[in-house]
Amino acid sequence: MDNDDNEPLESETKDEAEAELTPQNSDVTLYCEAETLPSVEKEKANWEDSETDLEIEDTEKFFNIGQKELYLEACKLVGVVPASYFIRNMEESCVNLNHHGLGPMGTKAIAITLVSNTTVLKLELGDNCIQEEGIMSLMEMLHENYYLQELNVSDNDLGLEGARIISNFLQENNSSLWKLKLSGNSFKEECAALLCQALSSNYRIRSLNLSHNEFSDIGGEHLGQMLALNVGLQSLNLSWNHFNIRGAVALCNGLRSNVTLKKLDVSMNGFGNEGALALGDALRLNSCLVYVDISRNGITNEGASKISKGLENNECLQVLKLFLNPMSLEGAYSLIMAIKRNPKSRMEDIDISNVLVTEQFVKVLDGVCAIHPQLDVVYKGLQGLSVKRSISLGTNPMRLIQSYTEQKKISAVEFFRSLNPTGLMTMPVGDFRKAMIQQSYIPINRYQVRELIKKLDERKGVVNFSSLEKEDLNKTLEPKPEELQSM
Repeated sequence: MDNDDNEPLESETKDEAEAELTPQNSDVTLYCEAETLPSVEKEKANWEDSETDLEIEDTEKFFNIGQKELYLEACKLVGVVPASYFIRNMEESCVNLNHHGLGPMGTKAIAITLVSNTTVLKLELGDNCIQEEGIMSLMEMLHENYYLQELNVSDNDLGLEGARIISNFLQENNSSLWKLKLSGNSFKEECAALLCQALSSNYRIRSLNLSHNEFSDIGGEHLGQMLALNVGLQSLNLSWNHFNIRGAVALCNGLRSNVTLKKLDVSMNGFGNEGALALGDALRLNSCLVYVDISRNGITNEGASKISKGLENNECLQVLKLFLNPMSLEGAYSLIMAIKRNPKSRMEDIDISNVLVTEQFVKVLDGVCAIHPQLDVVYKGLQGLSVKRSISLGTNPMRLIQSYTEQKKISAVEFFRSLNPTGLMTMPVGDFRKAMIQQSYIPINRYQVRELIKKLDERKGVVNFSSLEKEDLNKTLEPKPEELQSM
């Protein structure tokens, strides 16, 4: 589930080079991305008590030579072989040095160089064994560099001392950094205490990835307390940790009063039905979350019913992922009926793609979608019939659109843009789905709309019509390999 960290994010998104938050009519663009902070005014760091390792002899000389020369001098100073990739890309906005074996000294040489760099906005340093000295060099660099906005130091086994160094930096609130990836760093309960103490008052970090760590119930309590106080985080990934019922309940209690978090990923944990109950209570009160992933948390039909209670009163959640939970048709019914009973629901996507449903369920879902045309529910299939096969037997939605646009002598792009009140080339998925279902020019069902969304380069909750300008429409009409296999 750490996909958003390898991409993007999620991939998202660029990968998550995804700082493309074009104003939209829907909050869906916030699924995976937090908005970019503007560069802050440079302030004097309050680390006078600690020696700055990045201070080296003849500092003025280093600031007056080119970046390449500076890096080579820094490598010479710390005794490491220069990384050729960094030399070639140090003037790019994104520098990906994941899996380069830099070690603490190689990281320090890069940190020295970046002190005066004004072009690198995103730095990827995952899996480099940077250790305590490496993370200290990076944090000291960030006290001087006010251009770097995204930092990935995942899979570096930073442990307790690394968490302490990062926490001290976060308490300063004086850098432009807004996105921080700390996945897979062997952070345990003590680390949670340190990080949460700093994050309780930090308002600059908007996107934080703490997945694949070792937080358990005490960590969940610290995180819950932090979420009740934090006013900056918009995206938090806690997937693949060790939360059980106690930690899950504490975490969800923090969501009750949180006013900024929009995306929460707690998949691959142990919430169980009690955690589902706490989440349902939080959703009843929370007015900010738009995306929740609680896949594979041991939630049964009972837990799905508890979450549904919260959905009946929630007016902001748009995406709910419940994949790989041991629920059945009964749980699926409780979820869609909750949406039906909530006229103000903004739900767009429910993922229960491991659940087999019946034809009767589909009929009920059709009725719910008539009330909420933006809604799409992904399930495994019909009992006795694969949904993928039933869709493949339908008309390719692009052929329907091609037929209409040829008749009207307009382009497909012009047709899609006519559905968008803003007239832009991008549109939130929920708004697009609703517009396609409600338009009366082309007969199309929600399954065809789902396929259409896949063809329109859907990323981060947004469809992009410009993808039709980049390729021939006839090519878009060609079935994908998986579609051919299902026929």
